[in-house]
Amino acid sequence: MKKTFLPALSAALLLMIGCSSPEGNSSENLPQVKVQEYDEMLAKELGADDYGMRQYVIAFLKAGPNQSQDSTRAAELQRAHLDNIRRLAEEGKLVLAGPFMDNGDMRGLYVFDVKTVDEARDLTATDPAVEAGRLVMELRPWYGSAALTKVNDIHSRISKTNP
Repeated sequence: MKKTFLPALSAALLLMIGCSSPEGNSSENLPQVKVQEYDEMLAKELGADDYGMRQYVIAFLKAGPNQSQDSTRAAELQRAHLDNIRRLAEEGKLVLAGPFMDNGDMRGLYVFDVKTVDEARDLTATDPAVEAGRLVMELRPWYGSAALTKVNDIHSRISKTNP
């Protein structure tokens, strides 16, 4: 099923483009879709399959069983957690990370650029917040755009400050 998503999306876009506008049967008022030329070298560099996709491991960060730290210790763990995120990103193991904004039990997510859940489990074990039981991670293999591996490069160019 995972490989049918992009072809289905492409078919839906083509269908939308081919539909008539509200003013009549003409499609001249519809936005034009620019077709990009396939870049084989970039696809190979990114490890993309024929759909421009590849496998990652996604981690859902959840509130852990140990939330009893005082505010000073909790702040220290958060700082160490952010430092660990930066280290993993610099090593090329973490392509995406961020918190959820609703303060629920689901705290955030990671996308690891690794082949197996076991590799991701080893990396999550290096997180001080996980070691302290403040966070736990649910790990799942995930199929997404190979372009995600470029996120950290782009982010470093648009971020004025580092967390």
